[in-house]
Amino acid sequence: MAKRGLVGLLPTTMAVLFPRLDRLWWYLALVSAIALLGQELARTSAMAAPAEFEGFGEDSDELEDETSSVFPVLVPPPVLTQSGFETDRGPPEEEIKVSKPSEIPNPTENPKPTIKSHSDYWDEDEFEGLPPVELTPPTNTNPSETPEANQGSRKPKNLPPAGPQSYYIEFFCVTFLIAFAVNYFFGRRQNEQIALAWAAQFATKDGIFEKNFSLLGTGDGNDTPLLLKEGQNVFKFYASGRRYCQGLLATMELQSRHDLISRMYNFIVPCKDEVNIEVYMNEDGMDAVVFALARKKAAKGMHKDTRDLQQYASLLTPPSNRKWLSEELVAIAESREVALDLVTDTVLDQVFGEKSFGKYGKGLISLHFTDQYPSGSHRKMLRFKFALPSASNMADMTRLIAIVPYYIDLVGRYKLSTQARAKADSARTKVNQELYKEQHIARQEAIQRRKEERRKTLEETDTKLSAEAIRRKEEKDRQRQLKKSMPKIKMTRVH
Repeated sequence: MAKRGLVGLLPTTMAVLFPRLDRLWWYLALVSAIALLGQELARTSAMAAPAEFEGFGEDSDELEDETSSVFPVLVPPPVLTQSGFETDRGPPEEEIKVSKPSEIPNPTENPKPTIKSHSDYWDEDEFEGLPPVELTPPTNTNPSETPEANQGSRKPKNLPPAGPQSYYIEFFCVTFLIAFAVNYFFGRRQNEQIALAWAAQFATKDGIFEKNFSLLGTGDGNDTPLLLKEGQNVFKFYASGRRYCQGLLATMELQSRHDLISRMYNFIVPCKDEVNIEVYMNEDGMDAVVFALARKKAAKGMHKDTRDLQQYASLLTPPSNRKWLSEELVAIAESREVALDLVTDTVLDQVFGEKSFGKYGKGLISLHFTDQYPSGSHRKMLRFKFALPSASNMADMTRLIAIVPYYIDLVGRYKLSTQARAKADSARTKVNQELYKEQHIARQEAIQRRKEERRKTLEETDTKLSAEAIRRKEEKDRQRQLKKSMPKIKMTRVH
């Protein structure tokens, strides 16, 4: 049976390996059709990608060129009448050539593709009775598919011409930086000129401060500068050596002229250059006085925002039996007696009167005298706030600066009457009691807050303990409570 099975398989195997002549031609036709179909699919897939897509057009052109150079496109001839079995001939001898190594196309190069025409495949011996047909190769009507056009297509398209309109942002930034730098130097110079003009007018030889203080500046030497520059728009002047006071500090706060943005803002919202003069009085050189003077618009805000004025003083109405301040000014004082004593006829005639204020006192912003200054280490202080004129008109505020040493002597010598002193002491005692209550409440709140934080910490610690630790802690607390609840027994020894 085994031999019979083996003998039966031999003819089948031989038939597959060595087919008959008609089957052999059928196999060759099938293999040729499959090969042509695969070649056509490869060619169409390589040409399918359009060249309009950026980044793919050039690669597809190169792929098509390489494909056409390595695998030439063979266009089959038209189906014509065959004559006998002459179609069994092989390919022409001139097409079967062995390429030399030097003739092998390099894939990296981009040779021009050769287009085969129908005449290249025409065989006069194979076809009889038909005149030769001259077919012209198709002309490329699309100039963009030529190599020159492909190289030109790689250039950027629709680029705007370079011109001034393309750099307007950079031009604006550079212009702004140049304007900022120029304004910085000119603005700084303007502020320095205003500060130096003020010092030259009032702090140099024969000036008001030089006549009323023995030491000007921050040092003892003759070369000590009068002004201390703390910023591009902040200058300070210090003077000391006068009775009733420890010293004087003048701070000039000017506009930020060195800053271009601040300068533009000041054009929209104007502001003034100011000088704040603070006089630190001695402890025994000032009685219980709270007094302020300001314009009507600023007086209410000053009374509301300043703590000592809110606690001790009130707005006063003008008296009817004597000469008083200009209509533009309002006095804030602890009592009418203090206001009448501090607003003297000399001050009214020189600066604050109805006739003199419009000419000499227009630079006044506010005055504030207090023995209960809310902040700082000095409690007794005189504060003057004036608006600075331009550097060329600095002499216009001479009378305003002159009232500074005048009020130092006036407040230093001033003594309250018995009734005014009793009222002032009562008000200060009441304020101190309220302050003590506020501090006591704050301390109690701080203690409660600390206890609450400690309790939360203990609760968090208890949650982290194990069951055995919790049991021991509860036992210890229970014993402590029992010990507290037991009556105390006093033991005595009997000898």
